[in-house]
Amino acid sequence: MSKNLTRRHFVSTVSAGTAGMSLSARSGFGSTVRSESVDQELALLGGKPVRTKSFPSWPVIAENDRKSWKQVLESKNWFRSNGHYVTEFEESWARRLGARFVVATSSGTSALYTSLFALDIGPGDEVIVPPYTFVATINVVLLHHALPVLVDSDRETSQIDANKIEAAITDRTRCILPVHLGGNVAEMDKILEISQKYKLSILEDACQAHLAEWRGKKAGTVGDLGCFSFQASKNLNSGEGGAIASNNAELMKVCSSFHNAGRGYSLAADGKLVRKRNTTFSYERNGDNRRMTEFQGSLLLEQLTRLEEQARTRERNAQYLTRRLNEIPGIIPARQYEGCTRNAYHLYMLRYDRSHFANLPRSRFLEALRAEGIPGSGGYRPLNKEPFLKHTLESRAFRSIYSAKQLAELEERNHCPENDKLCSEAVWFGQSKLLGPQSDMDDIAAAIRKIQKHAAVLVKAG
Repeated sequence: MSKNLTRRHFVSTVSAGTAGMSLSARSGFGSTVRSESVDQELALLGGKPVRTKSFPSWPVIAENDRKSWKQVLESKNWFRSNGHYVTEFEESWARRLGARFVVATSSGTSALYTSLFALDIGPGDEVIVPPYTFVATINVVLLHHALPVLVDSDRETSQIDANKIEAAITDRTRCILPVHLGGNVAEMDKILEISQKYKLSILEDACQAHLAEWRGKKAGTVGDLGCFSFQASKNLNSGEGGAIASNNAELMKVCSSFHNAGRGYSLAADGKLVRKRNTTFSYERNGDNRRMTEFQGSLLLEQLTRLEEQARTRERNAQYLTRRLNEIPGIIPARQYEGCTRNAYHLYMLRYDRSHFANLPRSRFLEALRAEGIPGSGGYRPLNKEPFLKHTLESRAFRSIYSAKQLAELEERNHCPENDKLCSEAVWFGQSKLLGPQSDMDDIAAAIRKIQKHAAVLVKAG
């Protein structure tokens, strides 16, 4: 946290444990917060909202983006093999991550799928995954006809509970796939220790964790392979797109080959991976088309020029917001592990304890927040209870690979009670809400305090 923030002290007239509360006219964080905004009737019941202006829009577009995109358009070299933007982005992203190699892909899902291929994951294998993640993390395991073994969540961080991984390992386990959800980082010390003990690969899903760090090392470069997404909502964005990062040349040869229809790659004298000569219609392995276009590459190069500045703004606002929200009973910001030396804040995540809000349901809390001008989300649903998983495991392909006993046991192993609780408590704010002035954070805190003060009235109103 910046020095000027640590010198400030929050002064509150809130009595601990009470739902009805008033806000002092001036907080010790240096921002003026009008107590009348908290005292007024809820917007959901006809009152004046705390906020009427919009939060910063996303993506941010500047002249450099327009110029670069137009250059690609007019060059007619839209395919990466005919252009240079994707290659330049791979080199730039590798430098930013401190990684030896980066291969750009068409999406984060493509990056994960390609990486599992490189790790030789297939039928009969088990992959350790978290239950609290975007569905792609589990879909890519299923697409390789391997079994996703879900390890319960740590509710305090919203990450996989690394202390429960070892109990989930069997002689069929081949890989641990931690997700650095929301830009926070999973407990990588413990995960590395377990992987070394059982000789398991680590594939990091860093799709939401651009520039996040574990003990000063960039997320996505701690394990064997790391994957990133550049989908429209992401902190680094080209609409769709992804990348794989690694320091392992052999794995990255396979990733490069697979994502480009199985063409061969070799390590050049300068240490770069290059396609082998005279291999236009020669293929070393089965592969797929997971390539990034020059349009995506050019956008990413330009968006990359603003990434660090935007990341610092998110960090400052998130740290300030956390201090504000820590003063509100029943609002619990996500904790970071000690080893997480930088949070990318793709999401600002917290848990909502309805017992401090007159037992107001979370859905009604979120509705009231939106009415006050603060859009929020309830986050992910329990993936182990979604129909896609049951349908896939009951498919002809999976029934031909795995016994009925194995599939039945997997359902029981994938029971995640802590994640069920997390899914019922979570509240998210997207990263663009952290890109504005500090006063935006005051609005978020004021809206939550207002709802808390009038929660009983809202419950009574139904």
